[in-house]
Amino acid sequence: MNTLTKVALGMMGRLRPKPALGDSAPSIALPPFEKHGGLPLMEAVTGRHSSRDFAPDALDLPLLSGLLWAAYGVNRPDGGRTAPSAMNAQEIDVFVAMPAGAYRYDAAAHELRLVAASDLRRVTGYQDFVDQAPMDLVYVADHKRMSLVPVGRREAYAYAAAGAIAQNAYLFAAANGLATVIRAWIDREAIAEALGLTHDQQVLLSQTVGYPVAPG
Repeated sequence: MNTLTKVALGMMGRLRPKPALGDSAPSIALPPFEKHGGLPLMEAVTGRHSSRDFAPDALDLPLLSGLLWAAYGVNRPDGGRTAPSAMNAQEIDVFVAMPAGAYRYDAAAHELRLVAASDLRRVTGYQDFVDQAPMDLVYVADHKRMSLVPVGRREAYAYAAAGAIAQNAYLFAAANGLATVIRAWIDREAIAEALGLTHDQQVLLSQTVGYPVAPG
């Protein structure tokens, strides 16, 4: 579906997901992640960039496991995460939209839990490349977890936390030969409906991740 068609459907409130491709497993156990390897930090920072060309191949599970842990996994015995949040509210949920369904990343268990047995890639962004890329990360803030943050500051704090998570994903992609791009031009209402979110949950950003298109 091209961008103009998506925009038109979004304006009419009719942008909807597609049926799932394949079996929508209720959960996906992620294999142990590798804390070593990839490019050194400064080389990854040098190579960090946005890409809008993706091969359609799905990420293999070890790579997906490492990506999600690097983005927002638990990295300390006390439950601390790889990305910061104000007052340790940990208000961001990371959802993974794939052809077989949409999943929420459970960082404590390091697994994916099914939330929608449909292909949400169509609704996670207006750009035409989103439909064919293998995976989109969707960052959602749960304002119920931010009770210690003044109401007027919650959205700003949540966007800052989501930005830190997105940058972790960028650096992992750069260090492991993946392509990625963060996107704010999204139909937040359509995504929230497709994910079954409550009024306390706010869709912030989407980030496409996948293998780059092979040269030639």
